[in-house]
Amino acid sequence: MTKSNTAQQTLAITTEIVLPNDTNTLGNLFGGQLLAWMDVIASVSAQRHSKRVVVTASVNNVSFQKPINHASIVTLEAKVSRAFNSSMEVFVDVFVENPVTGSREKCNEAIYTFVAVDQNGGPIQVPELVPETEEEIMRYEGALRRKQLALILAGRMKASDATELKKLFLED
Repeated sequence: MTKSNTAQQTLAITTEIVLPNDTNTLGNLFGGQLLAWMDVIASVSAQRHSKRVVVTASVNNVSFQKPINHASIVTLEAKVSRAFNSSMEVFVDVFVENPVTGSREKCNEAIYTFVAVDQNGGPIQVPELVPETEEEIMRYEGALRRKQLALILAGRMKASDATELKKLFLED
């Protein structure tokens, strides 16, 4: 059996500066560049959790809430929100820093899914995740609903078997 990790142990952080080659004609960071940065930092988080090579299985949600301007300082924070059998859901929060005050504002977020693989590229079991903070618990609980919804949409689960999703709609 694999050992459990806390979400804090999976934290990965990187800081980037938006350079001219990273921007579109409006002077804003290309969405694709941000996706690449998020994919890299999310994979670091998943590797820290699983202690294995990981591959991106899906980008489940991306929210481009605010544009990120040229010369901005961007910090990306990734944490595994839940581990399943061989897959891990990873949340990425994106912040822009004010270079004068040092204050940070959240501007984007994404949810990725990674799968840990063995030396032959096949899926391998990952450790459990133990959420600790209120936010980690909320994301952990939501991860099962998001997974069930994805399985239903992919035709790999019957809606009637999605127990966590049903709880949202059925009163006690």
